[in-house]
Amino acid sequence: MPQGPIIDRLRIFLVESPIKMARAQGVGSVKGSVKRVLIELTTACGLTGWGEAAPWEVFTNPAEAAYATLDVYLRPIVVGHPARRLRELLAKMDRAVIGQTDAKAGIEMAVLDILGKAQGVSVADLLGGRVRDTIPLSFSIADPDFAADLARMHSMVPAGNRLFKVKTGVKPHAEDMAHLEAIRDAFGDTVDLRLDYNQALAPFAAMAVLRDVDRFRPTFIEQPVPRRHLDSMAGYAAALDTPILADESCYDAADLLEVVQRRAADAISVKLMKCGGMLRAQQMMAIADTAGLPGYGGTLWEGGIALAAGTQLIAATPGISLGCEFYMPHHVLTEDVLEQRIPHENGAVVVPEGPGLGIAVSEASVRHGARILAEA
Repeated sequence: MPQGPIIDRLRIFLVESPIKMARAQGVGSVKGSVKRVLIELTTACGLTGWGEAAPWEVFTNPAEAAYATLDVYLRPIVVGHPARRLRELLAKMDRAVIGQTDAKAGIEMAVLDILGKAQGVSVADLLGGRVRDTIPLSFSIADPDFAADLARMHSMVPAGNRLFKVKTGVKPHAEDMAHLEAIRDAFGDTVDLRLDYNQALAPFAAMAVLRDVDRFRPTFIEQPVPRRHLDSMAGYAAALDTPILADESCYDAADLLEVVQRRAADAISVKLMKCGGMLRAQQMMAIADTAGLPGYGGTLWEGGIALAAGTQLIAATPGISLGCEFYMPHHVLTEDVLEQRIPHENGAVVVPEGPGLGIAVSEASVRHGARILAEA
């Protein structure tokens, strides 16, 4: 039986990209630049696929750890493997190294990019076909300079952007309340407001804080307390009018089963870097759909390659219906490695239609679109 394209070469690039603004949130902050790993797979017949591992040291791994995992532990498994036997490849990677979900997600997206190109279809088609062609874009209000973010909103809202997620819990509660008041005063109900504490609150005091912010009618409150406090999360979900969304409490399908059993959330954030790839994200959403929990397309600090993969996933996954925060290449990164960025129109991400991930990456675009710290 023909095996199809065989992966013949793996190249990896540890890169660093400057960012336009500082970003502060409950679990940690970044400023100046972000790091990630770019992955190029080439088959014996000359097809090329691109992937990206975009970890964050306070969330999954340091980028350097993903780079080493790919170079030392996953390279011998990936090179020589038939691209069509993707699930077998994922199982082999799991046996070789525990965790490292970001590195595995990057390999998976590169393989799916190859398979889509080989068949002349998009990754969304490989994942079951499209249910949507655009995805509402959520921008995170996370600049330590709130006035700068409010100015951004004044330019973004007239351009069609409606979804804004405010990173709360970093500053004093009174300051958060003043900022939320300023947003509602400026934009009223024309914006879809979401709040994200990124685990910033202590369970003992969180209920009073959450009752306060409840009056601003957010669409959801994301991860108010540290991930292990599922009983507290269940209490907030039961007591508040606003739905609770689990992010750090829900890395993978096993976490989600516990969230569902304990009624600890009303919705979940789906991140490729957390769960390990698109196939596993769809596995999670099968559980979430059954339990009636919608999904939200979350991110860490991904560039255009990984966000193209996330866009293809959401296009083919009905339950991820709360939009996505795929704004980094357009609004935060000063440069990116795609030859052409994925379009944003009227406050939405337009799903690429080309084969594979629907993006173009070249040697020149990689070398001109990021600072290369290491390559192998």
